[in-house]
Amino acid sequence: MRRRLPAIGAAFAGLALAVGTATASAQEGPEIEPLQDPEFDFRTGDTVATGLTIPWGLGFLPDGSGIVAERNSGDVLRIGTDADPVVLGNLEVVAGAGQFDERGLLGLAISPTFATDGWVYAYLSTAEDNRVVRFHLDTFEPEPVLTGIPSALNHNGGRLAFGPDDKLYITTGDANDTANSQDLESLGGKILRVNADGSVPEDNPIAGSPVYSYGHRNVQGLSWGPDGEMYATEFGQNTWDELNHIRPGANYGWPEVEGTGGDPEYVDPLVTWTTAEASPSGGEVVGDTMYVGALRGQRLWTVPVAGGEAGDPVAVLESALGRIRTVELGPDGWLWVTTSNGGDQDKVVRYRPIGG
Repeated sequence: MRRRLPAIGAAFAGLALAVGTATASAQEGPEIEPLQDPEFDFRTGDTVATGLTIPWGLGFLPDGSGIVAERNSGDVLRIGTDADPVVLGNLEVVAGAGQFDERGLLGLAISPTFATDGWVYAYLSTAEDNRVVRFHLDTFEPEPVLTGIPSALNHNGGRLAFGPDDKLYITTGDANDTANSQDLESLGGKILRVNADGSVPEDNPIAGSPVYSYGHRNVQGLSWGPDGEMYATEFGQNTWDELNHIRPGANYGWPEVEGTGGDPEYVDPLVTWTTAEASPSGGEVVGDTMYVGALRGQRLWTVPVAGGEAGDPVAVLESALGRIRTVELGPDGWLWVTTSNGGDQDKVVRYRPIGG
């Protein structure tokens, strides 16, 4: 059962939802180091939260507790291993116009300096656009960071992540207009890179532009290996879904190419799947493996990755959870996943590292 937190300022400070060895205070709690190169026991998962509807974004606060974003409602909930989900607040979104409406409250990212600035970042849909905002959990007053990202019922991208360089990376979709992906003046069909305040870093590959890579159809997964190499998952159209190694300024070919094209003008994917096997959303690199959640494929793909190369993918959790939306390594060293089945049937499940 989910609960709404009535007095957000006072209750937030005293709320203790312990995860692993986490303490109640973000300022006072010890830093929790993730385990290195874990493998996970996928035979039995530990259910952290239930009764959710399309939990899309997932992030972790310095005290080890998690926050999760519901796509259609715009609610942000705090979750942990010893209490029901608690609604911290709501961000107004445009969503739920029909069965195939993919707009709403999508990705979340926690500021790398959250302990001092308290910022949480969100990717959300408005009546005019998709945009990135930031807000504090005690006020829920969104401040625009980047606006004008094309929006449509489908292909909205939506993943947010701070990279090893502490820059904010944003994945966008082509918003059902394939021309956006090759248009460097459009923010659609891209991976974007900005400073924490939304300004353009001086070392971006295209001077004065937030565009980091382009020629994408709909990227929803983003992660980095321990060597700093960047990987992204991408929805194909009817034939091939992709796992890509992301290079600054590179063109990934959409709509000219779906899957492997062999044209030197475009970067070919490391891995392709049929859309029935994957429809890949969130992805997380842990050690030398990328874990990729599959929506239509209803499984978790494990893909060896290192140095910008990839090995053969192997599936786990086939049909065990239904549609898997988001995959994140928790500060407890467990692998956390969210489902995307709808109808108050969704949950967050974590998997124990073997030997941890």
